[in-house]
Amino acid sequence: MSFGAILLIAFGLAMDATAVAATRGLAVSHIRPRHVVLVATLFGGFQALMPLLGWVLGSRAGPTVEAWDHWIAFALLAGVGAKMLWERRGSAAEGPSASAAARADPFDARVMVLLAFATSIDAFAVGISLPLLDAPFLLSLATIGTVTALLSTLGLFAGRHFGARLGKRLEVMGGLVLMALGTMILLEHLTASQR
Repeated sequence: MSFGAILLIAFGLAMDATAVAATRGLAVSHIRPRHVVLVATLFGGFQALMPLLGWVLGSRAGPTVEAWDHWIAFALLAGVGAKMLWERRGSAAEGPSASAAARADPFDARVMVLLAFATSIDAFAVGISLPLLDAPFLLSLATIGTVTALLSTLGLFAGRHFGARLGKRLEVMGGLVLMALGTMILLEHLTASQR
């Protein structure tokens, strides 16, 4: 497998993480170095780790995870999106002063780990197939992780840029995007299995 093909796989796998990183950027008024480090490390790290796990556990757990990966990603992304909508609804009803105090940290480490995991489940299946494609394994893992870290960071800044221009309504949009992304992953897998 050529490096160009590995790069295309990496870009494909990074799209979910980039979209989710953009929703995090929508939720803050300023991006701090901590935010960049969390996004790049967790999203890039999980995208590199999951193919490794897929390769190691593929013969045993691969078919089971592949059968349920779309449901897991859907539940996690839709759950976090619904939580964002619920928090925004509550803060809007209480007024602006209460909303700033009550709003949860969108970069809470537990939420970020959950999002990184949810967006990297499909990389597990890729890890199962990498040895079958005769891909250089360490180069593949490094490329997938690096591309995801870079694109997710760009997504974070893009989300903040649009959030600054369009205002707080985009927090609601961020929640809806996460729910839509989870639904899209679910529908893609369900329609692919019917072909």
